[in-house]
Amino acid sequence: MFKNLILVIITISLVSINAYAGSDGELTFNKEQPEKIKDCFEKLNRVTFSFNQKIDKSIIKPVAKSYRNLPDPIQKSAGNAVTNLSNLITIPNNILQGDMRTAIINTARLAVNSTLGLFGTIDVANKLGFPKYEKEDYGQTLGTWGFGPGCYFVLPVLGPSTIRDTAGSFVNVVGGDPWYNASAHGNNEFLSEGLYMGSKVVSGIDFRANNIESFDNLENNSLDFYASIRSLYLQDRENKIKNNQQGNLEILYKDEDGWEELDNQ
Repeated sequence: MFKNLILVIITISLVSINAYAGSDGELTFNKEQPEKIKDCFEKLNRVTFSFNQKIDKSIIKPVAKSYRNLPDPIQKSAGNAVTNLSNLITIPNNILQGDMRTAIINTARLAVNSTLGLFGTIDVANKLGFPKYEKEDYGQTLGTWGFGPGCYFVLPVLGPSTIRDTAGSFVNVVGGDPWYNASAHGNNEFLSEGLYMGSKVVSGIDFRANNIESFDNLENNSLDFYASIRSLYLQDRENKIKNNQQGNLEILYKDEDGWEELDNQ
């Protein structure tokens, strides 16, 4: 059980704490830098960051490239499905942040896409004109409640994080993620922990595949790639807490016509 818990935490963190880059290769920084970066463990962080880069180049990036060779409809359906599941975390965080209107809208979005949208593979809600979907997580909620990010640190494999965001990730496996609860603890023959893990892996691969050019461009044009990723991560998390989801980033995605500006994720 403990081993499974660790695997779940790793998968959740891999997906949730890396959602901070665009996919057009044109990443730009906000003029307002973080007030003060608390990089308490910088020497260790840089060693871990180098290790993570090797893992990414040898395993994660090649898998993401292979994923991009799949037919576009398959990629889009997979992306829609995992985004639909993310509603299960977004909705309780809408409520915890006091945004009941958005919670109701996202609940309706989840219901429509899970039924008419064939388990979320088709974003019917978007076609019906639902307001733009913005993901929320427990780290963002802690931020809206006034908790500071704490020290920045880089986790092996998991990537950039802060004390606050890591604490938020733990909430997912102690009752905060209904999808995990139903899969890992539910008595349902159609759901299993393996299915849950699979959905998180697909989400991570989909994210990395959509951001290959962005990371390559950032790495090739950064004097200090570690510092660039650190600033980008902290800025983006701050923007999300302020409900300025795109903030200093232009998030794009690949659809039938190529790389287009994202208007619903």
